[in-house]
Amino acid sequence: MLSAAVILSIAGCLRQTASKPEPSVPQYQLTATVQDLMEGLIDPSADTLWDSVAYIAGDSGIEDRQPRTAEDWQAVRTGAVNLIEAANLLSMPGRVVANDAPNDPPQPRPGELSHTEIQTRIDATHEVFVQFARGLQAAGSEALKAIDARNAQALMDSGTTIDNACEACHVTYWYPNQRRP
Repeated sequence: MLSAAVILSIAGCLRQTASKPEPSVPQYQLTATVQDLMEGLIDPSADTLWDSVAYIAGDSGIEDRQPRTAEDWQAVRTGAVNLIEAANLLSMPGRVVANDAPNDPPQPRPGELSHTEIQTRIDATHEVFVQFARGLQAAGSEALKAIDARNAQALMDSGTTIDNACEACHVTYWYPNQRRP
C-alpha cells in the first residue's frame, strides 16, 4: 500500500506534467514530395474529373461524354475524393517540393522557378500555400457535390473551378515569371 506522502508526490508530478507542454513530435512521416503528390495523385485525380464530361465535335457528330453507369459515377467520385484529400497532404508542414540530386538539380523551363526557389516561397508563405490547398479542396468539394447529385453539367462547371484553383497556386509558386500572350 502506498503512503499518503507517496500519493501526494505522484499527484504533484502528474499536475506538473499536465501543465508542461509536450515536446513537438512529428505526427506524420512525410514520404511524398509536392512533386510526387502532383504527379501521382492530384493531376490524375483532376484529369479523371476533367475527362469525365465533355462535348466533342467530330466527323461523326457530337460526343456527349459523361458518367452514365453507377460504376462511371463511382470512378469519378473516387477522383474527387482523392483530389480533396490530396490537398490535406499538400498542406502538411515540412513537406518538401522535390528530392533533387544535390549536384544535378533539374533545370526549370523558361518562366518557371527552380525547386529550391519554389521551396523558399512555400516556406516563407506557408499559410498562403495552405489557403491555396483549401481552395483546391473547395473546388473538389464542388465536383463531389455535383457527382453525388449525378449532375453532369455541374460536374463540367466544377472543372473550371478546379482549373482556377490549380492555376492560382501555380502562378504564385511555380511559374510567376511566365509571360503569356
